[in-house]
Amino acid sequence: VLKREVEKYQAAINERRAYGEMNHPDSTAIDVGRICLNITELHWEGKTLVGQMEIPITEAFRRTGAITCLADQAAHFLLSGLKLGVSSRGIGNVEQKYGTTIVTDYELICWDLVSQPSTPGAWIGETPESLQPYVESEQKDRSKLLTDLSKFTDWLE
Repeated sequence: VLKREVEKYQAAINERRAYGEMNHPDSTAIDVGRICLNITELHWEGKTLVGQMEIPITEAFRRTGAITCLADQAAHFLLSGLKLGVSSRGIGNVEQKYGTTIVTDYELICWDLVSQPSTPGAWIGETPESLQPYVESEQKDRSKLLTDLSKFTDWLE
């Protein structure tokens, strides 16, 4: 579901309208008065979605450090060393199947800055290297599976 939505979201990225807000508002509409980021790139590394964003700070913040909008506030937090996360905002339904909650008709709206992302490891990093501990590769998954299966082969012999 997320792969499909990320593909659709590429149009917003290409048109420079992949905005996000501070925190998750209750609305599905993006309030232009609350924009604090613009997603500039998204790609998959194995099963992990990573991307880049820009924070559209004002000239006042650039010159004097004056905070006049939420983008300035976000930049101030990050420059001060505070840890912020990114979380997707969307609408859809979930249903219970076989004891598992499954997302059915999800529609991605945007990504927002949050203090506690619901996805583990969805923190803003300064460099790709700082994000490596959070990237889950398909190769790692396969080796984990093989290790887990080897536990069971001992009693089969």
